Amino acid sequence: MASRRTEFAERSAHLAALVHDLSLAIGLALIGVTLFATLRLWSVGPALADLLRTGLGIPIYLLFAWAVWRHRPTLAAAVAGPRPRSRWRTRLAKMWPAIVIAFLIITFLSTQAALTLGASLRGSAVLLTALMFLAAPHLDAMIGNWAQRGLESPDISIVAAAGRQTARFTVVAIMIAMLGTLWATPLAAGFGIDLREVAKGASGVALIILGAAFLWNVVGTGTTRALRAELPAVASDEEELGAPRSRLGTLVPLLSGVGKSSIVALALLSILVSIGVNVWPLIAGLSVFGLAIGFGSQTLVKDLVSGLFFLIDDAFRFGEYIETSGAKGTVEKISVRSVSLRHQRGALATIPYGEIGKIQNFSRDWMIEKLTFRVAFNTDVEKVRKIFKKIGQDISANPELAGDLLAPFKSQGIAEVEDGTLVIRAKFMAKAGKHFMIRRAVLLAVHQAFQENGIKAVPKPLTSNPAA
Repeated sequence: MASRRTEFAERSAHLAALVHDLSLAIGLALIGVTLFATLRLWSVGPALADLLRTGLGIPIYLLFAWAVWRHRPTLAAAVAGPRPRSRWRTRLAKMWPAIVIAFLIITFLSTQAALTLGASLRGSAVLLTALMFLAAPHLDAMIGNWAQRGLESPDISIVAAAGRQTARFTVVAIMIAMLGTLWATPLAAGFGIDLREVAKGASGVALIILGAAFLWNVVGTGTTRALRAELPAVASDEEELGAPRSRLGTLVPLLSGVGKSSIVALALLSILVSIGVNVWPLIAGLSVFGLAIGFGSQTLVKDLVSGLFFLIDDAFRFGEYIETSGAKGTVEKISVRSVSLRHQRGALATIPYGEIGKIQNFSRDWMIEKLTFRVAFNTDVEKVRKIFKKIGQDISANPELAGDLLAPFKSQGIAEVEDGTLVIRAKFMAKAGKHFMIRRAVLLAVHQAFQENGIKAVPKPLTSNPAA
């Protein structure tokens, strides 16, 4: 808590310093505007007006650029927003001070060039463009924080949270429309383009895009909340992060991908229809093309159909440890065509569903772990049984292991006799995927008990090759 307060205080101090330096530039700009308006009332000559614009413009632009460069870490942090941040957002934040300075330089040079040529730029258009350009990322960061709070709050419905997410896209669309109105209107009028028809078509396309963005965010918000309810709220170690998911947690990402792809496809078709394109020949062509792919790619169809039935049968889920005919490992990725297994040594195997064959799932419900011990022939078997029973009681009393233990560790007696050696087996039942720690504790306890009670373990004899 103290560190957060310190960080907030430092951020507030940096923002205050940035506002102070920007206030100097803004104050000088207001003085220049006031002075220029006063001279225009006195009907001064154009030469003096141009000299005043240039003389005041240079220091004003330099002050703005100096303030941005001096406080570039503060600006970058404001544009980046809260963590976690996407890669493009981080890159934009690092580049933002340089982008702002380049924008100031280009605006100054273009304004001076326009004054020199006698065709001055529209003051309102330049001012609004500069304000939108400078405020856009900061406004987006504010709306992004507001949308993130809606996504994380369980009191806000999925529709409302999706509306907040769509608000970011809506603000961007409005800014683009304003820039187009400011700069494209004179150009369109010069070429004799009917702006009403253009605006009508653009508004229709914009509404379709906004509707698609809202549906996209509804699917994404629902997916995020479903997965968040499925996974631990705070994962402190890798075991919690890699814990097996439920059937819903496995199917939700796939359903989300299918739903988002359908939304994009329908949005594109709707946009083509709104601008007057006949989409029926395109749909028919895609249908024939898809049919040809289906007949020519039987392996692909086999993979898709096999994967569908594997998921319907609930054969495996994210985070479960399975073994197929060709590989084994933890399920790390499930797509519409294949499954990726991460081996305990780190190798990642991607297997098409059509090549999986038989599946052994080691992470469902429970499993019985059987252990084999080879001891000398003259060993007291009853003593070994009592030792194993005592170990089973100690393991059951261990609070760290008892929750995952379903049946205590116990002896199964002599399984067989090999070359004058007693082969004694023991077993315990545990929750699937949780037996490794119990097995380790059992082996350690057996090793210590054998040493304390003078029980000698016999190694398994090596078989010799007669041909050698």
